[in-house]
Amino acid sequence: MRYILLLSFLVFVTFLSNNQDKNMEKLYVGTFTSEGAEGIYLCNFNSESGEIMLDKTFKGADNPSFLKVSADKKYLYSVSRTTEEVEKSGGFVVAYKIGENGTLHFINKQIANGAGPCHIDVSADGKFAAIATYGGGTTSVYPINDDGSLSSVSSLINNNSLIDSAENIVSHAHSIKFSPYDGKVYSADLGTDQLNIYSNINGVLETGQQKFVKLKKNAGPRHFEFSANGKIIYVINELNSTISALKKDGDLWIEFQSISTLPAGFDGKSYCADVHISSDGKYLYDSNRGHNSIAVFKVNTDSNELTLLETVSVEGDWPRNFVLSSNGKFMLVANQRSGNISVFEINPVTGIPSFTGKEIKLPAPVCLEFL
Repeated sequence: MRYILLLSFLVFVTFLSNNQDKNMEKLYVGTFTSEGAEGIYLCNFNSESGEIMLDKTFKGADNPSFLKVSADKKYLYSVSRTTEEVEKSGGFVVAYKIGENGTLHFINKQIANGAGPCHIDVSADGKFAAIATYGGGTTSVYPINDDGSLSSVSSLINNNSLIDSAENIVSHAHSIKFSPYDGKVYSADLGTDQLNIYSNINGVLETGQQKFVKLKKNAGPRHFEFSANGKIIYVINELNSTISALKKDGDLWIEFQSISTLPAGFDGKSYCADVHISSDGKYLYDSNRGHNSIAVFKVNTDSNELTLLETVSVEGDWPRNFVLSSNGKFMLVANQRSGNISVFEINPVTGIPSFTGKEIKLPAPVCLEFL
């Protein structure tokens, strides 16, 4: 009898362990080492329970503030901000091979060709990486070799050289993405209030008929997200705390809605940071630094216009990047100044996230990227 009970217990433990392994996801955390972090952190996240815990720390990179995993999950790429004493251009773009259990192995790095590299993306075919530099106002493309290493820059655009000197503005390229829909490369420029549009011709960025979409003056476009069918682009504006909704009018992108990310009556200072759409396309979320909230919008399935439903406290200070779990059940928010990643469960009916009480303390988290 004891043997049967022991065997049953062991079977139960094995079953429980296998289920836990099945639900466990790897999460990379980009940080600012200048604010006390040690590098890139790797966390384990349980996509059923919402539990999160630190697994490994990868040291050696200065301010690995934004990360991107390649589509085949074999490589991770990062921007790295440095001082001019370390690198005159202001930083690097870095390649890592992803090993067993998410371990990172440094491959190589290339100079960023601009101060303050702040965003990176990788093309769906894994052949190119593209970065934006906030301080330098540059957008660059780097061919990726078969072993995941980065070749030297194949295309470099200094957006300041494209500005009429009479405008008295300075480019601050804040994000860049390869569109999975039309083969274009888009880049939000906070300094010029533009969403720039390029074609990627074998690793060379070229402008076409529509060079950019001009947004409201001093809006400060920062990040953006494509709708599920690629027909809408939602641009989050850092400086005036709005979202600009863009659609195609013939061959041109135009703005058809601008909506505040803040509740009525708020008169404090706040700056938008990140934006994502739920996997079913019904809800759009953005993070507000200052108001320290996630704004929840309902997406009209016919018009694609947004309606603000609610703002939810992030349970921290200065929310930067946030991410949705692969099953759509949870939202994780990186709070830079309070040094914590807070976990929210998303109501499947209303789309509203609610704090689970679960979090992890890590210094200066600014980017979250699931493996």
